[in-house]
Amino acid sequence: MTFAQPPGGVDVGDVRTIRRRLRVDHDHPHYKWVALSNTTLGMLMVTINSSIVIISLPAIFRGIHLNPLSPGNVSYLLWLIMGFLLTSAVLVVMFGRLGDMFGRVRIYNLGFVVFTLSAIALSFDPFDLGGGAMWLIVWRVIQGVGGAMLMANSSAILTDAFPSRQRGVALGINQVAAVAGSFLGLLIGGLLAEWDWKAVFWVSVPFGIIGTVWSYRSLHDNGVRTPGSLDLPGTLTFALGLTALLTGITYGIQPHGSSKTGWTNPWVLGAVFGGIALLAAFCYIETKVKQPMFQMSLLRNRTFALGNFASLMSSVGRGGLQFMLIIWLQGIWLPLHGFDYESTPLWAGIYMLPLTVGFLAAGPVSGWLSDRYGARPFAAGGLAIVAVTFVLLVVIPVDFNYWVFALVILFNGLGSGMFASPNTAEVMSAVPASQRGVASGMRATLMNGGMALSIGIFFSLMIVGLSGTLPGAMDSGLRSQGVSADVAGQVADMPPVGSLFATFLGYNPFKELLGPTGTLDQPGVHADVLTGQEFFPNLISGPFHSGLVVVFLGAALMMLIGAIASWFAGGRYVVDEREELAEAERAGILAETDRAESGNTGTASTRVGAKSG
Repeated sequence: MTFAQPPGGVDVGDVRTIRRRLRVDHDHPHYKWVALSNTTLGMLMVTINSSIVIISLPAIFRGIHLNPLSPGNVSYLLWLIMGFLLTSAVLVVMFGRLGDMFGRVRIYNLGFVVFTLSAIALSFDPFDLGGGAMWLIVWRVIQGVGGAMLMANSSAILTDAFPSRQRGVALGINQVAAVAGSFLGLLIGGLLAEWDWKAVFWVSVPFGIIGTVWSYRSLHDNGVRTPGSLDLPGTLTFALGLTALLTGITYGIQPHGSSKTGWTNPWVLGAVFGGIALLAAFCYIETKVKQPMFQMSLLRNRTFALGNFASLMSSVGRGGLQFMLIIWLQGIWLPLHGFDYESTPLWAGIYMLPLTVGFLAAGPVSGWLSDRYGARPFAAGGLAIVAVTFVLLVVIPVDFNYWVFALVILFNGLGSGMFASPNTAEVMSAVPASQRGVASGMRATLMNGGMALSIGIFFSLMIVGLSGTLPGAMDSGLRSQGVSADVAGQVADMPPVGSLFATFLGYNPFKELLGPTGTLDQPGVHADVLTGQEFFPNLISGPFHSGLVVVFLGAALMMLIGAIASWFAGGRYVVDEREELAEAERAGILAETDRAESGNTGTASTRVGAKSG
């Protein structure tokens, strides 16, 4: 068994947290459900906003009158996608540490304020063109700061509020909201963008105001605080290192010179290796400073280390699936089935609903079951199911029968939901009470960082898969429709990332590629065929499947590695809290904690005492 309490002693912080929670439960028996409801709203807001912009980008760029596919505007496109994710990933560990120091609820509540004010600012973009894009990017980054405050402390607040026998259900619901929000954002963004692009940001305002008032009125800290100072060297090396690494990997999908990707670009390589070096320096610094931001000793905890590694594998695979399914549906399947390119973002979100339904159904159930039977079979089994579905997505044809596709992604969602709840509960229950904020922050870093990594990793894999077959197919296909050999060769030689971005944004790729050249207006060129619904999807189907094999088999391998890590991470995380309190009383710890509470010393949680017998 894996216990939250280590074999060698009693976690004083956990004892204090349990006693505070029991007092709160006596006076406010429904408090833990209020905490669950509020933190679930917070997580939904953050993760919906992490993806809502992705599906709404065409409407947003039309609203500010900017062509995102022009070479000078690609950076705007990338940073509108990446700014929020990157900021959230970089700052959550720091805000988790601040939550441990000053109170998790205090930092969480402030996060609601920052998030809501940013949503209001985003709703009133006063500029146009590049200025409008910069306004959105800056406020999305600030919104990411608020999102990091919320994500860093929500799991820790719930771990403090719920007894161990109910943590699987509580953290499962919260984690399901976190992951399902990234898929719901696609649907909500598609629906709202059809009405008004600013509605994509308006929608967060009322929920943000309600959540802010609610959290300030109802939440309070059960957990212990760990007084001290912020570890500035560790914070800076971690933030700069992770920013450089994720930025470098993201820009690796852009072509450089004669290369189809940016992996030969010295700036990209410098950012990646420089980021790795800074993160290595962070690990060294944390072993030397007196009050580290992150206790490296947590990585010696098997459950914490392997559980988080499995979470990273799951997050990268989930992000890759999200982006690849959008391209598959918007660029090929929906146009082949009569949908205009402009409407494909909305319908892609609708047709991906089985994925979200599966996740929502499995998450709370697996949390409830793991509370009783242990995390191992559900966490490992869930990722194994996800691995199988990735292989099935390679096997089905590109122009699939929708019900077969829906069944496969439904099981993908079920497997992901089976994994998320027990994984979160076992990891959060395996750390000392005084470290729950930073542990929650590390989990959020891996989730957001995994999503950001997936953009660079899976787009690069897809580009590699397309590069071998797409140029030849594009060259012969364009010539057969009357395009001159010179123009066909130039278009075919363009990096595949241009076609991927066009389909990702709901544009007709050949209208974007050939329109500026004037080729579509020349005699003998079948412009109606080239810009029709079926020419590009039929042309790219074969090459796309080649890329899909590389991408999804890579994702399946990640899921299997994550499943193995989950199996060895541990089993049961539920402890008998009455026995823990009794042991603390035998060791004389209860009297000490009573004196500490009455004296308001805020003493940090330490592990003292020894098990009797």
